[in-house]
This record gives sequence, C-alpha cells and structure tokens, in this order.
Amino acid sequence: MEQLIKELNERKAKIELAGGLDKIEKQHQLGKLTARERILKLLDANTFVETDMFVHHRCEFFGMNKVEAPNDGVITGYGQIQGRLVFIFSQDFTVLGGSLGEAHASKIVKIMDLAAKVGAPLIGINDSGGGRIQEGIDAQYGYSRIFYRNSIYSGVIPQISAILGPCAGGAVYSPAITDFIFMTEGISRMFLTGPNVIKETTGEIISDEELGGARVHNFISGVAHFYSLSEEECFQQMRTLLSFLPSSNREMPPINYSGDPLDRPNPKLLEIVPVEGKKPYNVVKVIEEIVDDGKFFEVQQHWARNIVIGFARIHGHPIGVIANQPNFLAGTLDINASDKAARFIRFCDCFNIPL
Repeated sequence: MEQLIKELNERKAKIELAGGLDKIEKQHQLGKLTARERILKLLDANTFVETDMFVHHRCEFFGMNKVEAPNDGVITGYGQIQGRLVFIFSQDFTVLGGSLGEAHASKIVKIMDLAAKVGAPLIGINDSGGGRIQEGIDAQYGYSRIFYRNSIYSGVIPQISAILGPCAGGAVYSPAITDFIFMTEGISRMFLTGPNVIKETTGEIISDEELGGARVHNFISGVAHFYSLSEEECFQQMRTLLSFLPSSNREMPPINYSGDPLDRPNPKLLEIVPVEGKKPYNVVKVIEEIVDDGKFFEVQQHWARNIVIGFARIHGHPIGVIANQPNFLAGTLDINASDKAARFIRFCDCFNIPL
C-alpha cells in the first residue's frame, strides 16, 4: 500500500509540474503566472479542491499518442473566495499552448454543470491558443458544448472570465458571452484570429496588442469590463466584484453593513453639483458621496464614458448604479452608452440587485 501511495504522489507531482520547469520559467519571463499559481492567488488560502486531475487526451493522430499532456492543459476545481463557494477552471499555456481538445472541454463542461447544479459563480481563467487542431472535430464539438452552457446558465449563475494570455478563436468566443471580462495590460490578448492571418488575408501589419490587447477592449471595443496593470490587481478586482454578487439567481446579494448611517448628511453635494445647469461635473463624485463609505466599484470605466455603471452599497445592501456623466458628451446617450447600460440592467435584474 505504501508503494502505491508513493506512486500516486509521484504522479501528482509530475502533473503539478505541467509542461515542465523550462516552460514554467518561460511563462514567468513573460510576466505571467502559471495556471495553478493563478488559482491559488485568487482563492482563499487552502480552500482549492482539484477535480479530474488525472484526465488525459485519447487522441492518437499526428503523433499525439506520444504526447503527454498533464491535466490535458486545464486545471479545474472549486474553492472559496471570501468564504463563499466558487467553481473555477484555469487553462495552462505550458501544456500544448492551453489548446482545447475533447478531454480539456469535458473538464470545463463538468465544472460548469457542477456550478449551475449547486448555484455558485463560475470563474474561467483563459490562457489558450484556441482549438487543438490535432483533434479536429472533437475540439470543435467541445467548444459547442461550452458555448451552449454559457447560454443556458446565463442569468442563473454569475459567469466571470479573466483573459490572461494570447487567446484566439474559440478561446475568446466563450468569454465574450460571459457576464464580466477582466484583462491585464501587457499579457492579455483577445482576437478572433491573430496578426499573421490578418497580414496574409488583408496585407495589414498589426501587432498583438493593437489587434486585441487590454487597452483595445477596455477603451475602444467595450468587450472587456475591467482593466488592470498586473495579475494581482486583476484578482483583487475579481474578489471585489464577487463581494457584490449573489451566488446564483436563487439568492439575494450578500449584505455587508459597515456602520455608515442611513441618515448621514451630504453637504459636499452642494459643492460637487454646480448651480449652473450647463456646467459639467463628475457624477462619480456624487455617487461616492451618497453610497456607503464612499466606495463605488465602477464597471467598464474606460468605455462609453458618457454613462457610468457600477456597484456600491446602501446600508450594507449591494446596489447597481447607472448615471449620466456630464463630464463626457454632456452625459448624452449614444449607441455605446445605451448598450453598456442595457446589459448592466439585465444583469442586475437577473441577480436580484436593485438599481
């Protein structure tokens, strides 16, 4: 029995090394954490429980029968954030570039189903080159299974995505239809197809960052919701967001009363809002003066800035806030601002968050 336990521990240790020390070092040189490091950084200490650790692909084509892929390129499991249950998967770029094959997809699908079954948020940390071409239609079928669940679980459990690597094709279709997307400057890439294909088909030369970097999707396209300068900042943003959200649409948002009194006077409002109706002002300062402890967690801060959306608390109860921003385009509504507000309204409606 001791020998069997020893062999089991050796197998676990080998899997935890993922693509090997050299690939882990390369990941670190790029300023990126590994898939396992990301999970441990995000979750509460000593709460992560891994699932399907020994799953491996069964592809035999194109020499894949000789290729070892620890965890099949994705780590799945569950744990806690601020003492609340969450389900999580983290794609491992050190193993076959984080590419998605049949077994890889099955692990993600299983964790999505478990999250929906128990009513807990789903977090996806994406660092993948897309479909595993050696597995052909099996990889494509895997994506369809994931997209289907993104759709049927929309409005049922919060679905949160972090783009923390060069994600292309199928690897970004799923995050794009989740509730919130986090991106980090310098390492996040999100595009349908890469610069090489763009150059081949259109002749245009464009860099990864210009095509689908964190700034592009936070400032121009509006695909992403949160922008950070480091992975640590990204994870802190994710923890903050979850503090406002219920675990599912069957629950009410978590109450966290700080002691800020309901009858607190707000004399600063007289200074912030000008008497002259045509004079602009920063509506965020108005929101911060009203809500608990002056804490307002803004969503899509850098896109469609003529409208402001985000989360705050009144007497400890989470609320969604929507406000026209006089500082930008006089707070008028255009297409982008309308889309931004409408999607936020739908989300708050689904998850019992008053507006």
